[in-house]
Amino acid sequence: MADISDDLIVLERSAEEERVKLAGLDGEERAAQWRCWYDASVAFQAAVTAYAKETGQARHEVEQAVKKTVRHADEDPAG
Repeated sequence: MADISDDLIVLERSAEEERVKLAGLDGEERAAQWRCWYDASVAFQAAVTAYAKETGQARHEVEQAVKKTVRHADEDPAG
């Protein structure tokens, strides 16, 4: 598994939170929220690219490790 930073985890969580807010929206509300999600996603992707380059890790491995960490943190262990 790739070595990842807490900053990347925060950025991915932010992007996911913005994505979830899209549910049930339409029209201008959806367009505005989509822009929020898109901006958060772009920030995450840029940070992943920079971090991978900085640490000499494969970019896709860094991204996968962050997403796996965020998804597993969101799962309810009880159930």
